[in-house]
Amino acid sequence: MPVKVRAISRVLARHGHRVTVLTANLGERQWPANASVEKTSTGRRTFEENVEALYLPTIARYRALTFNPRVVRFCRASLARFDLVHCYGLYDVLGPSVAYFCRREGLPVVVEPMGMFRPIDRSFRAKRAWHLTVGRSFLRKAAKIVATSDLEQQELIAGGIAPRKILLRYNGIDRDILEALPPRGAFRAKWRIPLGDPMILFLGRLIPRKRADLLIRAFADASPGCGMLVIAGPEGEVGYRSLLEKCARDSGVADRVLFTGPLYDDDKKSAFLDADIFALPSQYENFANAPAEAIACGVPVLVSTSCGIAPLIEGRAGLVVSPEMAPLSSALRTLLGNESLRIRLKAGCREVASELNWDRLVGQMEDCYANLLMHGSTNQ
Repeated sequence: MPVKVRAISRVLARHGHRVTVLTANLGERQWPANASVEKTSTGRRTFEENVEALYLPTIARYRALTFNPRVVRFCRASLARFDLVHCYGLYDVLGPSVAYFCRREGLPVVVEPMGMFRPIDRSFRAKRAWHLTVGRSFLRKAAKIVATSDLEQQELIAGGIAPRKILLRYNGIDRDILEALPPRGAFRAKWRIPLGDPMILFLGRLIPRKRADLLIRAFADASPGCGMLVIAGPEGEVGYRSLLEKCARDSGVADRVLFTGPLYDDDKKSAFLDADIFALPSQYENFANAPAEAIACGVPVLVSTSCGIAPLIEGRAGLVVSPEMAPLSSALRTLLGNESLRIRLKAGCREVASELNWDRLVGQMEDCYANLLMHGSTNQ
């Protein structure tokens, strides 16, 4: 299960709700570690922290699009035991298929686009085709649509979604990020970064939209003599890391830009704990989970105005600038040179992190669910 779905499901289960997650079977790697997996008439089933997960057999797949015929068997046999269905993501046929049977059963359907409503990065024609076919009915007949930022809410309204159907609920911070933290200094020791050197962290997929290239040039301008810029994340576009490495060489900071590749678990936590600043000058982020995780670890952040999380953190846990060279370089120089500002923003991280606590945010979802069940579904 994706991180967000797992986090929301766990909290709902802790609050006493019976939660089932229906998803496509993409192989054993997606199953919880050490989970007991059993066969059912519709696929495989596991339990994790009182959350039931059902994995439907996948007969064909194209990227995130899967074909799972047994969803029909599941809906006919099992939908009647549920009160409400919450669909996450777009551009598949699993969600619309379940929503179709929900309408027949009179069950409310909540749809959470997860930043996918506006097609970005790739497959623009296919995504437009989805909106014109199954997507139109899927969204129009949903009882509620969840936007995870003010930015996404505006996009939904501009796309024809009635404001009354939209619930604004931010993404939360998974509590796992703060559990069993490694010792501070472990990341710096592993990569031989001196303790006194400023460390700026970028963590995300290496794709043009994230603008790591802009960050490299701004770093070279703002801190020409010292500091380390860590670029962490998987290569999301073939050859893009090589372009970033060339950018570092051309900017004269190749020896102070570290490419680590993807970081997971303790390695990821260690990077957050040892960073002085987290930076993401992306051209578009529906919410931006990585800055939220950095804030949870007490790291001041620098993000662009195109990140959905920006209104939550501006002047409180970080700085917000347009994704352009001059303002980004100026903000970096300010953060690196103003220790009192960094201390104040670091202190503000705690308040922002508390607002992004999943228990609090799931409470919003519970109120939404209860209201839909009390007043009936509007997705007929």
